[in-house]
Amino acid sequence: MLIKEAKKITESLTKTSKMPGKSYSLPAWECKTGWKLAQIPGTPCFSCYAKKGNYTRYPKIKEVQYKRLTAIDNPLWVKAMAVQIKDKYFRWHDAGDIQSIDHLRKIFEVCRLTPNTLHWLPTQERQFILAVDKNEIPDNLIIRLSGSKVDGKIPTAWQYTSTVVTTNASCPSSKQNGQCLDCRQCWDKSVKNVSYGKH
Repeated sequence: MLIKEAKKITESLTKTSKMPGKSYSLPAWECKTGWKLAQIPGTPCFSCYAKKGNYTRYPKIKEVQYKRLTAIDNPLWVKAMAVQIKDKYFRWHDAGDIQSIDHLRKIFEVCRLTPNTLHWLPTQERQFILAVDKNEIPDNLIIRLSGSKVDGKIPTAWQYTSTVVTTNASCPSSKQNGQCLDCRQCWDKSVKNVSYGKH
């Protein structure tokens, strides 16, 4: 499959200025758990960055996100995604989240088809990741369960986690013009929790 054919199936990957590789963006309005948390002050999702700024300034972005959401059901989605992922590092969902167990398992298959890429999947969707056998998770994928409260406790239901804090974040991006630069904590399995500064 050619990349131009793959893009017709999946829409293009996203490129954020912060990260070292590409990502895949879905509509934040369709998050299962995140949408519920977005109604609750004090949660990271309450002031979700993916529902403001460029994500809403340009209607085309939201339109394409919904096309990507629909594309997940295409039987060629896995192959089309794998054809496009070439970077050493990849992030799943700079906006949006896992939609189902079936979606999660399709992500696993994409990871298996791209063994030279390290994949990072942050998620609030506990019900999906806890429903799969950990032995199903490819070695080149790290799933980080996100904390549900700003300055809250680190989640205990999963081995790898991330939290949002107002002080002493381990993520250095706030001191690096919003960029990862040479930091790769999010993809590093020796780092059990990554804390991000609230923004």
